[in-house]
Amino acid sequence: MTGMPIWYELMTPEPAAVANFYAAVGGWTIPAAGNVTPGGSDYRMIFRPDGGNLGGLLKMSQDMIDHGGKPGWIAYFHVADVDAAVAEVKAGGGAVHMPATDLPVGRIAMVSDPQGAPFYLMDPIPLEGDPDAKSDVFDVSRPGHVAWNELNTDGAPGQEEFYTALLGWSNCGEMPMPGDNTYRFVECEGVRIGAIGSMKPAGMPSMWLFYLRVADIAAARDAVEASGGTIVHGPHEVPGGDTIMVATDPAGARIGIVGK
Repeated sequence: MTGMPIWYELMTPEPAAVANFYAAVGGWTIPAAGNVTPGGSDYRMIFRPDGGNLGGLLKMSQDMIDHGGKPGWIAYFHVADVDAAVAEVKAGGGAVHMPATDLPVGRIAMVSDPQGAPFYLMDPIPLEGDPDAKSDVFDVSRPGHVAWNELNTDGAPGQEEFYTALLGWSNCGEMPMPGDNTYRFVECEGVRIGAIGSMKPAGMPSMWLFYLRVADIAAARDAVEASGGTIVHGPHEVPGGDTIMVATDPAGARIGIVGK
């Protein structure tokens, strides 16, 4: 699964508030308590309606907030060699925020691309008794999974080159957008996993946006508004018959939602 997104993590200071939000919007379950990480943080699983994992929730400490940490979602991308990938990030103009570190679940590093969008690199340890297990947190069609990964940035072609060199992605087409912008589709292992677009709103940092698939977009829209979230874009139909919207959860993390 080299290059594929294999885990998604929500960093938030308000687990209880966002738990109610994600349960209402798409049926995701976040337990009332979690485990303590080696660094002392509260970490909880996020379960899909089908019982599988979507990812994890990291409760932000006051120290994280005091040092400028913001609520948000971040992806983990699989690499075969974390240390080599970190070196590739540096050579490509990116930055390293957490060096390669061994955890009980695998070796990880937190990095950012040349324009500052953060993500994790990970070489996971196979599950005991199931060495060939593969992550299924990303799925383009099944409700409860992340269905699309979108990087909003400046200079999409340059960013695409960075990720292609690092993760082995390839371009699989593009779509013109307003303002002479482009929306460049990327694929990994023959699967279209998302796009890199030159559409970053003025004043916003370059960042990844992940779209969670729901069974009913109209019901999700109503749930966002009723459970403390805010719709910041859409809903509107996109090519292929899906409808998308972008919202913020009650703690301010931005998330895309896609469905019929």
